[in-house]
Amino acid sequence: MSVQTTADIVLVDYGLGNLRSATRGLERAGASVTISDDPERFHAADGVVLPGVGAFAEGMENAASIRDGLVAYAEEGRPLFGICLGMQMLLTSSEEADKEGQGDVEGLDLIPGRNRRFAEGQKIPHMGWNELSVERDHPVTAGIDGEYAYFVHSYYADPDDERAVVAETDYGIDFPAIVANEAGNVFGTQFHPEKSGETGLRILRNFVDYCVE
Repeated sequence: MSVQTTADIVLVDYGLGNLRSATRGLERAGASVTISDDPERFHAADGVVLPGVGAFAEGMENAASIRDGLVAYAEEGRPLFGICLGMQMLLTSSEEADKEGQGDVEGLDLIPGRNRRFAEGQKIPHMGWNELSVERDHPVTAGIDGEYAYFVHSYYADPDDERAVVAETDYGIDFPAIVANEAGNVFGTQFHPEKSGETGLRILRNFVDYCVE
């Protein structure tokens, strides 16, 4: 049975996202997906997804031309969903840039905080399925508490405000699996929902529903 399309979603193309699998996941969740790097197209959409695989500094460099457009979109209270590196880019800075000798590379600063590297002694990258513990209500978390999602990363978000943590996962330490700004319209998952089976599909469907509320 086909899924009824319910939201017009822009998937941001800045050269570092796994666009094919993200598109497929969003379409399965009922979205009509447009891949674009045009900020004007963002504003015509019901929601915007910022995917990402790779290094923080490279991500911010590649996204330089759309930075202002993403921030303006988010500040209008519109839904902006970051995935993996895209989630980390929502924060202010990252230790990853420091490690690579690139200094304090500035993120989008939509969720104040810093991305930190897992401690020495922990296997890096963190790769595999881990349980989600929902810490507070958010539209994307409906029905996912105690479910498992697929992670591949070496850095994790450390928001300035602990209330920004929507869900946690245990990997030697409890770290944020989902973060959101105070208004709730800017949020991100450290894991890949498009690779997380039925749990990921539930999150993407929750996102689509949120975009058309």
